[in-house]
Amino acid sequence: MRKMRKEYKYSYTICNYFAPEWFDKQCAAIEKHIPDLKKHDLLEDVDGSQYQKYDHPRGEIEVANDYEVGALYVDSDFDIEPYFS
Repeated sequence: MRKMRKEYKYSYTICNYFAPEWFDKQCAAIEKHIPDLKKHDLLEDVDGSQYQKYDHPRGEIEVANDYEVGALYVDSDFDIEPYFS
C-alpha cells in the first residue's frame, strides 16, 4: 500500500518526462536562488526516481524526478517564481 503524498499549494513541471540529467541542476538552482533552506536527505526509489525535500520558513519544497509519473517537477507550499525573476 502506497503512502499518500502531501498536497502542495504550488506545482511546477520542469520536464514532462523522466529526466535524471536535470534533477541535480534543478536542485542546485533552488539552493542558489532561495535563501534559508534546510536540505533533507535525498530519497531514491528502486525505479530510479529521486526526491529532494527542503524546509524553508515559508513552508516545504520538494523536487521530484518521478519515473512512474514520467516528469521532473517541483512542489511547494509557497510561490517560488519570484525567487527566479
